[in-house]
Amino acid sequence: MSSQFWVAQLHFARSEFVRCLEGVNEEDGRRRIENLNCISWIVGHLANQENRFWIMRAQGRTLFPELNDLVGFRKPASSPSLREMWSAWRTITDTADIYLAALTPEQMRTNFHWHGEDIRENVGTMLMRNVYHYWFHTGQGLLIRKMLGHSKLPEFVGDMSRAAYSI
Repeated sequence: MSSQFWVAQLHFARSEFVRCLEGVNEEDGRRRIENLNCISWIVGHLANQENRFWIMRAQGRTLFPELNDLVGFRKPASSPSLREMWSAWRTITDTADIYLAALTPEQMRTNFHWHGEDIRENVGTMLMRNVYHYWFHTGQGLLIRKMLGHSKLPEFVGDMSRAAYSI
């Protein structure tokens, strides 16, 4: 499959993530239920992955260097500001799209070089991981919203016109 197919899938996964969390207020966004991370953490966590993959490694730039310590994998639990995490997410995804828009099938088979070593997964696998990561946390976000008592939540995958399969 082409690189732009996978970029379209990422864009669709992002849009469904946003749709799933639409209307969450700051208080609910920061609220932790039992051992689950809060919604604001999830937003920041996905921003952090895109920052690491498509900005730091792909573009050699650093945005929001503090993000990994705040919402990184296996870091201590935190409840950051939902407003700040959405702001970081928007900046990061807009900047990531600069690289992703120009991604070629040849580049998908290459590996980033980071801190003197090749990254284990190639760019294509990282892109697939990013898409699937969104779907994982979209489901988690809906679960948290149900547990918070939110109603009228999305029940199924939305409008696929921007991600439709074509030959």
